[in-house]
Amino acid sequence: MKKLLLDTNIILDLLAKREPFYKEAALLFSLADQEKVQVFVSALSYANANYVLLRENKPEDAKLKLRKLRLIVQILNLDEKVVDLSLNDENFRDFEDALQYYTALENGIEIIITRNLRDFQKSALPVMTAGQFIARGI
Repeated sequence: MKKLLLDTNIILDLLAKREPFYKEAALLFSLADQEKVQVFVSALSYANANYVLLRENKPEDAKLKLRKLRLIVQILNLDEKVVDLSLNDENFRDFEDALQYYTALENGIEIIITRNLRDFQKSALPVMTAGQFIARGI
């Protein structure tokens, strides 16, 4: 079973029903629910998703969405090694993307799923959108 790290934007596509990306995110989470793939997120993604969800949701509604998400995803720790690697990697302009990348790398993740392919150009791991992963088949 493939191990996927989902970037924060994929989580938000699902939880905030962001169009036109919602359908692909929902299909990806459906694969996880059917136990065809394992989906992981960085602990950082939970904080980031909550921050964005609070812009358009009451705190209790945002927390309920995150609780439901927790039933499907496994959360990976953000530790000092990941932070140090991210701080010292000049290949990433966006620090948050570096944190996601090294979280994946340090936890044996096989593929990073994001809509932000441009910022992962020098990744040693395959990086694709939800749509690309779905189109490729399992």
